[in-house]
This record gives sequence, C-alpha cells and structure tokens, in this order.
Amino acid sequence: MSDYLVAMEAAWLVRDVEEVDDAIGVAVSEAGKRLNQQDMDYVEVGVGATPCPACGEPFDSVFVAADTALVGLMMEMKVFNVESVQHAQRVAKKEIGGALRDVPLKVIDTAEMASDDDE
Repeated sequence: MSDYLVAMEAAWLVRDVEEVDDAIGVAVSEAGKRLNQQDMDYVEVGVGATPCPACGEPFDSVFVAADTALVGLMMEMKVFNVESVQHAQRVAKKEIGGALRDVPLKVIDTAEMASDDDE
C-alpha cells in the first residue's frame, strides 16, 4: 500500500466580478467553503497556472468577460494506503467531486509520497 499526492484542476464559474483578483478570491473562498462544509480541510485549494502561448511563462488561470469569470483552481489532496496511482486518483476525485458537485474536475498530476520507512 502506498501514499500519493493527487493534484486536480477544477473549472470554477464566478459571476458579477470585474477584476481578476476579485474572481480568484471569490472562487477560492467559495470552493473552500464547500469543502469545509464536508469537513475536508485537508484539501489544499489555490489558483492554477496556464502557460502563455507566446512565451511559455505561467500566469493565473482566469478569464473574465462580461463580468463573469472562469477560474482554474488547483486542488491537492493526500491519499493514504491505496493500491495504485489509479486507485489514488479515483479516491481523490470521488472525495472532492462529492463535495463540489457540478464542478468539472481533471486529475493533472499524481506523485507517490515517500513513506516513513524510506527515511
């Protein structure tokens, strides 16, 4: 059995905002609130990064048009005692997806964590 850190991307819609920073704040706050209602304070929430198509430098994953924003959130969750990478991904997606119903999720990275025995 292994432990993994699973990173997922979520597409969060925010209405009635004009500024990118406001959209980020609202999206992170709303996602955190919904996760905390399910006692899921172990899920880390932040804004994702998108590479610039011209230069490749990362920038915040936010697009604002007509006072509506699409914010790409990054969510990370540690999953313990699972059989495989795929098992860890299914567990994380089920846990987070259950709390954030109707929010598109995509697993973007899964990394095995070093166990205490390895140290």
